[in-house]
Amino acid sequence: MMRIVLAEDHKTVREGLKMLVNAQTDMEVVGEAGDGAAAIKSVREQHPNIVVMDISMPEMNGLKATRKLKAEFPDIKILTLTRHSDDSFLEQLIGAGASGYILKQSAPAELITAIRTVGDGNAYLDSSLTEKVMGGYLSRGLRGDRKNDVSEREMEVLRLIAWGYSNKEIGNRLELSVKTVEAHKANAMRKLNMRDRIDIVRYAILKGWLEDS
Repeated sequence: MMRIVLAEDHKTVREGLKMLVNAQTDMEVVGEAGDGAAAIKSVREQHPNIVVMDISMPEMNGLKATRKLKAEFPDIKILTLTRHSDDSFLEQLIGAGASGYILKQSAPAELITAIRTVGDGNAYLDSSLTEKVMGGYLSRGLRGDRKNDVSEREMEVLRLIAWGYSNKEIGNRLELSVKTVEAHKANAMRKLNMRDRIDIVRYAILKGWLEDS
C-alpha cells in the first residue's frame, strides 16, 4: 500500500485528489497539507512513501518544501503537481530532487499512473512535456552518440539517477560507496557533456529509460 501525503492549498482540489487516490486499492492518503511547511510536518508525522506536491502554495512553496524534504528524507518520492509547463519550473524541481512532474490539466488516469510510477522507484514526466524537454536536449547539443565512451557502470548510475534514486539508494543497490556513485555520475556527465539533472532526464527520455518498468 502506497502511503501518500497531498500538499495542495486549494481544499476543493485537495478533496478531489483524495477521493481519486483513495479509490485505488493500492493507495491511501495518510496526510494533507495546505502549504509547504504543513507538508513537511505531515511527512514527519505520517512517514509516507510519496508526496504529491503543488508548486504554488502560501507560506512555503512546493519547490522550497521539496528541497527541505529531500534533505531530511532522501528516500522519499515527490511527485510535483502543477499548472506550470515552463521549462524553468521543471528544471528547478528536478534539480531539487522531485521524482516526477505532472500537470493539473492532465487526465486523472495519468495522475494515478504517475503516482504508481514514482512509487515503483521510477521517474515520471507528463506526456505533454516530453517533446519540449527533448527540444531543450537537442538545442543544448548534448553528445548522445558517445555511449561507447561511458562505462556500463556509469550508464547504470545515470539510469538510476534518472529514475529518481538518491546517491545513497544507488550505492545500496549497486553495493558501492556514495563517493564512488558520485564519481561515476561525474564521469558520465562529463563524457556526455551534461551539466545538471535535467540533462540526465533528457538523455533518459532519448534512451527510453523512463518507459522502462
